[in-house]
Amino acid sequence: MLIGNHVFDFDRKGYIMGILNVTPDSFSDGGRFSEIDSALFHVEDMIRQGADIIDVGGESTRPGYTPVAVAEEIDRVVPVIEAVSKRFDIPLSIDTMKADVAREAVRAGACMINDIWGLKKDPDMAGTVADTGAVCCLMHNRLNHFYKDFLPDFCEDVEESLRIARKAGIAEDKILLDPGVGFGKDYGQNMEIIRHLDIMERWDKPILLGVSRKSVIGLTLDLPVDQRMEGTLALTAFGRMKKASLFRVHDVCENRRVLDMIDALMNG
Repeated sequence: MLIGNHVFDFDRKGYIMGILNVTPDSFSDGGRFSEIDSALFHVEDMIRQGADIIDVGGESTRPGYTPVAVAEEIDRVVPVIEAVSKRFDIPLSIDTMKADVAREAVRAGACMINDIWGLKKDPDMAGTVADTGAVCCLMHNRLNHFYKDFLPDFCEDVEESLRIARKAGIAEDKILLDPGVGFGKDYGQNMEIIRHLDIMERWDKPILLGVSRKSVIGLTLDLPVDQRMEGTLALTAFGRMKKASLFRVHDVCENRRVLDMIDALMNG
């Protein structure tokens, strides 16, 4: 897959997506990188540690988050994307559910749109992805965690996102999928989709796994956010063995080493 001007061989290698939150209220690192200089230093550090792509977010999606107006979100992310794209040769992803934000982010230099609602929240998002030609990641999400039969319902939800993408004219080779750990699922459902991650191979799309420091780890190990690295690393290793190929993480160096070790084993 071509993301920006970089080729990603998702069939052969696991890749790291470094998280850059330019928000005051993200659950793990809120407010740390909201200034351009601190954001640039953090990006440089993540690249040095082995990040392959940077995901820029201007609105927290943690439970109980405060929604951000379109103009404010654009004001948060666009200057950072412009600054990073001028200084570093690394693909940039915009983490947003708003079509207007996505469009401005691509104009500023982003080449991937990471939509936590899988094109279902903003009716203009699918058309925006198609018009910009950006790669997109479609995440599974729901308003609640009530399912008739979790795995079949999960698959139908993903199919719906793919139908929307195809109807809008988004190219098949520009779509990644994310199981949406922590979104529209209770603890047991989060564990089940991680355990059965390979069910997503049926769509023949690269799988992005975003579990870094999430509550599923905290609940399993009874640990606060700042003590969840080992749990994250375990899920990175497990996810790679279940065919996930892009990992959205806070701790780049440690996850990079885990992926390199797993890939060495898997590829002989």
